[in-house]
Amino acid sequence: MARFELKLPKMGESVAEATITSWLKEVGDTIEADEAVLEIATDKVDSEVPSEVDGVLVEILFNADDVVQVGQTIAIIETDGDTASATEAPKTETKTEAAPVAAQEVTKSLETAKDSVAPITSNDDRFYSPLVKNMAKEEGIAQSELDAITGTGKDGRVTKNDMIAYLKDRGNQPVKAQAAPSATTAKTTAPAPKATPIAVSGEDEIIELTRMGKLISHHMVQSVQTSAHVQSFIEADVTNIWNWRKKVKDGFAKREGQNLTFTPIFMEAIAKALRDFPMMNISLQGDTIIKKKNINLGMAAALPDGNLIVPVIKNADQLNLVGMTKQVNDLAGRAREGKLAPDDIQGGTYTVTNVGTFGSIMGTPIINQPQVGILALGAIRKVPAVIETPEGDFIGIRYKMYLSHSYDHRVVNGALGGQFVKAVKDYLEAWDKNREI
Repeated sequence: MARFELKLPKMGESVAEATITSWLKEVGDTIEADEAVLEIATDKVDSEVPSEVDGVLVEILFNADDVVQVGQTIAIIETDGDTASATEAPKTETKTEAAPVAAQEVTKSLETAKDSVAPITSNDDRFYSPLVKNMAKEEGIAQSELDAITGTGKDGRVTKNDMIAYLKDRGNQPVKAQAAPSATTAKTTAPAPKATPIAVSGEDEIIELTRMGKLISHHMVQSVQTSAHVQSFIEADVTNIWNWRKKVKDGFAKREGQNLTFTPIFMEAIAKALRDFPMMNISLQGDTIIKKKNINLGMAAALPDGNLIVPVIKNADQLNLVGMTKQVNDLAGRAREGKLAPDDIQGGTYTVTNVGTFGSIMGTPIINQPQVGILALGAIRKVPAVIETPEGDFIGIRYKMYLSHSYDHRVVNGALGGQFVKAVKDYLEAWDKNREI
């Protein structure tokens, strides 16, 4: 009787986990190959997980709202169509009939212990999934004992495998299992810093973070703790680009059916600069640098609920301006409509965010892991500036903007970080006012 393990698929190099939002199938349901079994969500995109085989869903290993690691088994599918309950029931009966009196007494004691154990709860320091809570309840594990188990999951979470390993040792060495956790806890668990309590009055509104908000918050903190963030700033004169776009945008819209914004123009310049400075197009894994072959530009896009998502323009350095414009408009549009596919947010090697959209003249963005750089585009402003000519200097009105480059100082020094953003500035200022598209 073949049993197929449905695992959480890999959804990109920076995605290590996902939250199960809902199960589309129930235990006992017949499933066809490529049919969606459940819906999942990451901090980047929501998607469905299809079955790879035909069969019957016989076991669901995680509940809705559980956080699952990539590669973990989330369900069992029987490929011959028989249900698990029909085959497992006789085994249970045989085991019960053959069990000696002593084993029955132990089972009875465990059942009594389960009823007397207080419900397991998560706290500020540790989160327990429903699966772990159920396992603790079934095995009669108290809150204090569960808190002492060392978790190997993300942020020290106790996983199913941790519980299985602990229960195995607990059964073999019951005395040590009770004593060891407290000793370990005393040595290794330092008091976690508590958040300063906030006084809440009756007139204050309490708003829970959304699922995506929680994930974004976690990833932002993780990035700051991972990378040594430094910034370089430079001002670029984009007067030629401003005037050129104003001249061609109407004709471009009629011919291509696309609005020509500043974003694809900036993306083209950034892709060229990355080609000039390939050591900005890298990732750091331990003590090893991974130099990316493709230039895939992440483009931070605002969602209607205020959150951000980063769709990726693949092989951006190989696109002409028309192709870049179509890619930018397509990804931005589908991001706003919530129609991005998992592949649309995977594989980014460098990220660009346009803080000027919100009126900011500059910003210090946080690096999108596992990349090593992110460029913030400030608002374009009309300012007085000194203009140098062969006949002398004079004051004129120019369109200028700030470029803010955040980079990982572990692998990108100030020279490289500054030279890269200077190259972007040079490409923008050298824009051909007579360029044809």
